[in-house]
This record gives sequence, C-alpha cells and structure tokens, in this order.
Amino acid sequence: MPNYQEIYRTQAEKYDLLVSREDHQGNLIRALDRVRPLDGLDVVELGAGTGRLTCMVAPLVRTILAIDVSPHMLGVAVVRLAGAGGRNWTVAVADNRDLPVADHVADLSLAGWSLGHLTSWYLGTWRREIERAIVEMKRVLRPGGTAVVIETLGTGLEEPQPPTDALAAYYELLEREQRFSRTWIRTDYRFASLPEAEDLTRFFFGDGLADRVADEELVVLPECTGIWWQTV
Repeated sequence: MPNYQEIYRTQAEKYDLLVSREDHQGNLIRALDRVRPLDGLDVVELGAGTGRLTCMVAPLVRTILAIDVSPHMLGVAVVRLAGAGGRNWTVAVADNRDLPVADHVADLSLAGWSLGHLTSWYLGTWRREIERAIVEMKRVLRPGGTAVVIETLGTGLEEPQPPTDALAAYYELLEREQRFSRTWIRTDYRFASLPEAEDLTRFFFGDGLADRVADEELVVLPECTGIWWQTV
C-alpha cells in the first residue's frame, strides 16, 4: 500500500486532484447539514489536509479553523481558500491530539478521513491516540456542540464495509465505547478519463484497486463513507 505519511508530506497537489474527483454526487455536504445544520456555526476542523471539506463548509458557517499536521497540505488549502474569496477561515499546523484551541469555542468539531490513520501509524497504542483526539474534539466544543468524524467504509464498494479489521475495531470504539451515532452515504469518484482513474487510484489506494479500475474500465468508482457524530 502507498505510504500515506509520505504522500501528506510531499504530494499534496496530486492528493488534492484525487479528492477533487470524490463525491461527484454532492452527498457529503448535504449529509453534514442533516447531522448538524451548518448555518452560522463556529467550526474547528482536524486533519484538514488540502482543504476539500474546509472549502465545502466555509461558505455556510460563521468561522472555520482548519488544522493539519502537514504544512505542505495546508499550503494547498490556503491557496484554495484564498481563491474562493471568503475571509472567515484561518489555518494552523498542529497535531489532532493537541489542538492549539481554547476550551468551548466551537459549535462543531470535524475530523474527515484523519483519525483512522492512527490505527496503522500507532499499531500498539492506536486506541489511546484516537481517544486523545476525541477528547480534544469535545474539549473545544461549547455545550450543545457536535463532534463529527468522517471515515471510509470502502472505496470500490457499493455497500459499506470497513476495509480492515483495525478500522472495524476503531468504528466499534466510536459506536460502543464513545457512543457516537452513525450513518453512511455514497461518495463515488468520477474521473476525467480512464487513464486518470487508474493513475490516481494506484497513487493512493494501491495496485489491487487500480488493476480492477483498469480491467473494469471504472471511470466512476463507487465508494461508501461513514459519518459518526455526538452532541456534547
């Protein structure tokens, strides 16, 4: 499988091209707005990456602080946000487990496709690391605020299924131990061409999925995404 830490350190532009092809149906922003109406909220986003979620959410909320551990990724996010013309956003380089944010300042804390990496980056201690991040997500919320976690339930699948046993255990932690509610949506990719589909899936998802994309000529690639949330 690809080295995601290396991708996030050095290949933000190609990663951003990949995620720009995701969720061509526009399901994600509608689902988030159903979980917690976004209008007028103050938002803290963990693991913001190149700002795909940030750019979706920013036009609808009062303020958004986008945080990521990779300056390389945030550099792309800043360009995208500045190009969109809004002024209600800020960014900060920081770890999800130690947010540079005061207590009780946000209505929504949002972590998209970020905490799940801890299951492979901290094999022996991932539960503790994820719990630290969840504590931070809740700490920054005002009473009545909502913590939302978005994670994969399978790229290349039409029905949700955790891709690995470690992710299944993480999702069980969210639901059974942390008492998060869950829903799921389709966030299918639509690529510009078959060569692009093969190249970008090989870049981020590895040879197995890329070979399937090529063999089946999947310019539209199905994907399932889970949304977990809890109001504090």
